Amino acid sequence: MSAPAGPGRHRIVTLVRDGVIPLEVGIPHRLFGQARSIDGEPLYEVLTAALQPGPVRAEADFCLDVRHGAEALSEADTVIVPAAPEDYDPQTQGRISDELRQALATIRPGARVASICTGAFVLAAAGILDGHRATTHWKNAPDFERRFPQVDLDPTVLFTDCHNVLTSAGVASGLDLCIHMIRSDHGAAVANEVARGTIIPPHREGGQAQYIQRPVPEPASSNVSRARAWALDHLDRPITLDELARTCAMSKRTFTRRFREETALSPMQWLGEQRIMRARELLETSDLTVDRIAAQAGFGSGAAFRQLFRASLGVSPQTYRTTFRDPSLAAPAS
Repeated sequence: MSAPAGPGRHRIVTLVRDGVIPLEVGIPHRLFGQARSIDGEPLYEVLTAALQPGPVRAEADFCLDVRHGAEALSEADTVIVPAAPEDYDPQTQGRISDELRQALATIRPGARVASICTGAFVLAAAGILDGHRATTHWKNAPDFERRFPQVDLDPTVLFTDCHNVLTSAGVASGLDLCIHMIRSDHGAAVANEVARGTIIPPHREGGQAQYIQRPVPEPASSNVSRARAWALDHLDRPITLDELARTCAMSKRTFTRRFREETALSPMQWLGEQRIMRARELLETSDLTVDRIAAQAGFGSGAAFRQLFRASLGVSPQTYRTTFRDPSLAAPAS
């Protein structure tokens, strides 16, 4: 029987199986376990569960003594499923045991569900990823696409977040995923503090496309990272596709193709995401007015910024600021 969560704490339950990678079990405990309120109170309770309490063999030369059984899933606010060798075993062909399927079915409606690495195979086999955008380790992506055509797989990104269902790429991408969840729950200040405590970046540029061993054509003398760096230095003004292509000495057509290969986005889609990210950072960490933030993030006008921000995040800039702004800062100027 799992212990009751502390007052107001979000309960994370990590479901482990035989052969689990120890780091994938440790990531949720380390990151969520460090998250604190402004008063220093823990914001999460993190439990480890197995289908049956008892020893669970790790990928390393030891076992985990897991004290919570599958019943813990029904009491979770977030369930995280790390990888296990059975995920990519050719003999399973994308199937999971009835016991595992029944355990996942006890997750309460509205709970957040996430996977690390090939844990996405479990979520897909249980139908949790049907119709969702997802990712997994790039080495296993072809097999995943063959087994689960009903899932919108993107093997180029570090993690995905689609309607309260999240997936991450390889082992270390679990760090990015957990930092993202902490940021979504409690804002940049808490997430950044956890990242600093773990000595990891709060946000990593790019996706796992850079690690994929496949013949991706590269430009002879430069690549689109130069354009991305230039754009980030000039977000406060209008940026055209012509300008971005010129920074890499490419035609617009070639530049757009190269950009998609490296980022899985069009240049303008990527630019729009960077403007939103810059605006979110300023809303959370500065006392600038919304109109000044609109200017610094390159939206042109406060009205355009408010419209695009709401379309992207579902809330107004002011509502977002009220929710996620660092409470130690002074009130923003009007």
